[in-house]
Amino acid sequence: MSETATRLSVFKTYKLYVGGKFPRSESGRVYEVTDDKGKWLANAPLSSRKDARDAVVAARKAFGGWAGSTAYLRGQILYRVAEMMEGRRGQFVREVADAEGLSKSKAAEVVEAAVDRWVWYAGWTDKISQVVGGANPVSGPYFNLSTPEPTGVVAVLAPQESSLLGLVSVVAPVIATGNTVVVVASERAPLPALSLAEVLATSDVPGGVVNVLSGRTAEIAAPLAAHQDVNAIDLTGADAELARDLEVAAADNLKRVLRPQAVDGGADWTADPGTRRLTAFLETKTVWHPTGSLGASGSAY
Repeated sequence: MSETATRLSVFKTYKLYVGGKFPRSESGRVYEVTDDKGKWLANAPLSSRKDARDAVVAARKAFGGWAGSTAYLRGQILYRVAEMMEGRRGQFVREVADAEGLSKSKAAEVVEAAVDRWVWYAGWTDKISQVVGGANPVSGPYFNLSTPEPTGVVAVLAPQESSLLGLVSVVAPVIATGNTVVVVASERAPLPALSLAEVLATSDVPGGVVNVLSGRTAEIAAPLAAHQDVNAIDLTGADAELARDLEVAAADNLKRVLRPQAVDGGADWTADPGTRRLTAFLETKTVWHPTGSLGASGSAY
């Protein structure tokens, strides 16, 4: 008598990523995620307003330690994220192919570009201060020095069409400069973002530095835009009407707002990102200090 070995398929359970942990939505809700042909892929958590508030609390708690860490350390951690993504390359290729309707070869190119994007921003962590800071020429016996500092907690609406490369392109520069993030994944294609959270959790990124929510973009973004403890918001993943409403809500506590740009519609996330997103959520601190006088000649040091 022959025996046929059979086993049940083990489906992946996708969860949110908040404060370094993987909770389900507090509401218990999920929604179906399908590929471009309508085939079911998974159930993703449907985040609630409370999930958004919990994520902000986690981001605020992590901000002091992350902002106070050295730029060199942040660069090392971002590079570690690239290493871990490279090790899970096959998984991300499958998820991006399903999410964006790409061939395996095209999806592989997207994943490689996302890994390279982490490396790119890892290299900028200890250089951006020289680009946007420095000594200012002033009239008088003073040193006048400007240095960049992180804005604080940043809410990021990830691109809707570019589920991984676009996501990395909007998250990496924000944390590279010392901010903490609450990111709302692509509503249609959240699975690469939720898998990226698993990479972040094993890449020395402190819990709370990046918090990943999935669900209805408008539903999650509204409480984030109005939240008094969110310092800035990136509206990349919002359509024109939603972006306008969120910008009005963000004005209540004078949040920094990064409006959607032409490239955010999916034109070309593979292009050289430059420094625009690195500087979008930086504040400038200027310090004056007397130089002192070295005798009757009036010379100064």
